[in-house]
Amino acid sequence: MTGKPPARIFYTIVASQFCCTSLWFAGNAILPQAQAAYNWPVESIGYVTSLVQLGFIIGTLTFSVFGFSDRFAPSLVFLLCSLIASAFNALSLVDVESLNLTLFTRFVTGFFLAGVYPVGMKIASDWKQEGLGHWLGALVGALVLGTAFPHALNLVPGFVAPAKLILTVSILAAFGGWAMYLLVGNGPYRKPAQRFSFAAVRDVFRSTSFKAPAAGYFGHMWELYAFWAFVPVILLTYQNISQSNFSLPLWSFMIIASGFLGCVAGGKLSLKFGSKPIAGIALASSAVCCLISPLLFESDEYIFLAFMLFWGFMVVADSPQFSALVAFHAPAHIRGSAITITTCIGFAITIASIQLLNVLQQHISARYLLLLLAPGPLLGLAWLYPFKTIPWKK
Repeated sequence: MTGKPPARIFYTIVASQFCCTSLWFAGNAILPQAQAAYNWPVESIGYVTSLVQLGFIIGTLTFSVFGFSDRFAPSLVFLLCSLIASAFNALSLVDVESLNLTLFTRFVTGFFLAGVYPVGMKIASDWKQEGLGHWLGALVGALVLGTAFPHALNLVPGFVAPAKLILTVSILAAFGGWAMYLLVGNGPYRKPAQRFSFAAVRDVFRSTSFKAPAAGYFGHMWELYAFWAFVPVILLTYQNISQSNFSLPLWSFMIIASGFLGCVAGGKLSLKFGSKPIAGIALASSAVCCLISPLLFESDEYIFLAFMLFWGFMVVADSPQFSALVAFHAPAHIRGSAITITTCIGFAITIASIQLLNVLQQHISARYLLLLLAPGPLLGLAWLYPFKTIPWKK
């Protein structure tokens, strides 16, 4: 089969990606209740988030080294991983008071999400060649919505109880896995990829054209997941300072979910202006948000919330564009290996930034936490647009 794929393929892939990636922040959504009910420490937010990231890193490397999505049907890999991740997400309910069990299940859930998020991208590329950037924007947008979704469930009175929220997310993810397997299957452009090679990746990182977008992506990742993880903390801090009374779950969801619009808009604009300018604008906007964030705690409630929505929109708008740039500049024969190791390094960086904020939140005011994310986008911009390339003089 060649030509334009049926519309149902695109929408099913996006919907399945949304359903399955809702597992990512399920633990974060129940943290406030768990901390209050079971006396979990304040730094548990960093541990819960970082264990998912660590599991994802190890899972991504494992799946790449063994070539699971190349040796077996990607849709089957997607299904099995979604089911296993769902099961371990629900396993935390065996002892809801145990932080150690939650951390273990978060790690395993992250490990098998490596067979969901990247494999979903591969399935999309097996179905689409021309205009893939638009699809990638929608898929990253689906990840954003999935990440935000558990916060939205907290808005429904029946799901305030952690057990109901966790079970709902697990069932939703399992549904997404079956939808991908039964309704999408394997695309007509599926081809075997080269085996993962650390030596080949080392060589590709010597290329300036590849290093620039890869380094920009690393700067972007320093900010992204730490921002998402600490959005509820920042909102609560503002409430305590300003005595505002807006809904924390609602605005946590809206701020994170606004990134979906950022991804879609960035994908559309990249068709006209290219991926690099769009990534640069989003990264520069994020840098400005980081730098002025302490000032916003003294602002009017509407200005503060509008600012956070704008930040949520921009913080991930560059993500699919960096993915497209990295894929474009990687040599075809080792593209899979290059993308894999770039993704792994990026997610390793998220652990560092999350843990930095996690430790420092006990020593400095939360109003200054997001200022610590500024070096990421600033260095990313410097790497993406080296100083010597800026036309200071005509």
